[in-house]
Amino acid sequence: MRRWPTEKHFASWLTLAPNNNKISGGHLLSSRTPPSANRAAAILRRCAMSLTRTSTALGAFYRRLAARARKAKAITATARKFALLVYRVMSGQLVYTDPGATAYQQLHRTRELKSLRRRARQFGFQLVDQTTGEILNAVS
Repeated sequence: MRRWPTEKHFASWLTLAPNNNKISGGHLLSSRTPPSANRAAAILRRCAMSLTRTSTALGAFYRRLAARARKAKAITATARKFALLVYRVMSGQLVYTDPGATAYQQLHRTRELKSLRRRARQFGFQLVDQTTGEILNAVS
């Protein structure tokens, strides 16, 4: 893994990293990942496709993205995330243990609540829990 200085270089070599925005006349023409015949990237994409129904954190990540964006984008993004994990494991930086889909969903929910609190505070509002009537100021 010493061939690539960082995990970002590895993802770029796999053509799983987003391409530089192609802009002409101030308009965005394209920012998609370029096509590639890289076999490792194809394998990682197939691995990402197999995560659709698993109860893993990567599977939950894929399902969340597929619901919001196209499935092709979700597959590429999940393959990139998987490639970064592979790089970290192969270079000895990480011993991977999957936290599971419920842990990922809880983490995502916490992030969303934090973002909502911040946005509400910017507009001069407060979030209130509908079931208890409690004002949500602290991180839950």
